[in-house]
Amino acid sequence: QVQLVESGGGLVQAGGSLRLSCAASGRTFSSYAMGWFRQAPGKERECVAVISKSGGSTYYADSVKGRFTISRDNAKNTVYLQMNSLKPEDTAVYYCAAHNRLGLPFRIYQYEYDYWGQGTQVTVSS
Repeated sequence: QVQLVESGGGLVQAGGSLRLSCAASGRTFSSYAMGWFRQAPGKERECVAVISKSGGSTYYADSVKGRFTISRDNAKNTVYLQMNSLKPEDTAVYYCAAHNRLGLPFRIYQYEYDYWGQGTQVTVSS
């Protein structure tokens, strides 16, 4: 069992930055690959970034590549999402999620994740 709690969301102007954090409970955090998803009003939840269990490999959606950076600190049971050059279209509720499935190097569909945080709102004003 893993419990996830996101923080760091807020209101920022276009071009600004935010860093989201996701704190995980439990002693097996390093057994889970982690993902950040987002859901804007009226849209489906989409994957924006994934990081492997060790942190050595990452995946980014094209829409955030070069602007967002996912990282993790397994000693602190925390995964981060650094968001730079924010755009109004980045406005959404951001969720972190965890899975420990084997096989594919990166999983980008929400049904593949077993544990979810409650979400944190990010609003980017123009």
